[in-house]
Amino acid sequence: MTEKGIHTDFRESMTYGEYLNLDKVLSSQERLSGHHDEMLFIIIHQVSELWMKLILHELETAIESIQQDELPEAFKMLARVSKVQSQIIQAWDVLATLTPAEYMEFRNSLGRASGFQSYQNRLIEFALGYKQPQIITIYEKDPQLSKTLEKAYHAPGIYDVAIQALARASFPINPKLLERDFSVTYTGDPTVADAWLTVYRDVDQYWDLYQLAEKLVDIEDSHQQWRFRHMKTVERIIGFKKGTGGSSGVNYLKSVLDHRFFPELWNIRTEI
Repeated sequence: MTEKGIHTDFRESMTYGEYLNLDKVLSSQERLSGHHDEMLFIIIHQVSELWMKLILHELETAIESIQQDELPEAFKMLARVSKVQSQIIQAWDVLATLTPAEYMEFRNSLGRASGFQSYQNRLIEFALGYKQPQIITIYEKDPQLSKTLEKAYHAPGIYDVAIQALARASFPINPKLLERDFSVTYTGDPTVADAWLTVYRDVDQYWDLYQLAEKLVDIEDSHQQWRFRHMKTVERIIGFKKGTGGSSGVNYLKSVLDHRFFPELWNIRTEI
């Protein structure tokens, strides 16, 4: 029985489907091979890209908030990023239901297309401070996209603005870090290590900076879990074959597992 008051006449009103553009969203799963399991492969990657769009939306505004010393506002956004990360980590469990034999039925349909080329994943890495110059050339086919990536490549990442926040809080940060070339991946600095150590040893005085540090650790921890599940899912489905995009596949994914976005925040755990 229909409840009283529920709207049923939408001749002059916007519907749920129209608001979400569901006709476009749900018609964009085009299987090139016609194989049943290609639908799983497409949807998992599309859903992950949507979650990545939200991660970037939150990270970009969090960076702006930190630059304006609005740390509590940034905390809300960074906490949301962590929750979204849990969703894309679990997505690998669904993709892992695809067996090697099933994937080989449609793998050739991908051509050279590969998740390695995900520009949103690259933008997330840039926002976290991981910059690799050779990556930019992948996107030269699309001038507007290439311009977006170039801008993000040279912009400060979230750890850069966190270091700037330390400097504004009167910590003696190496001045060169504050005006450095942000296209170079950050590797660490003793003045930053000393500042974070002080923060962790006097949590009450530096509560907001302490909270910022822990939010960053949450995000890096989850990102590394995502990378690990990615690597194991690829190994489970294709073993040590090369990726469709030409990467070494599992070996490449293993090589990035040891990279740290925020090195001092991990190293101080041994020193406290």
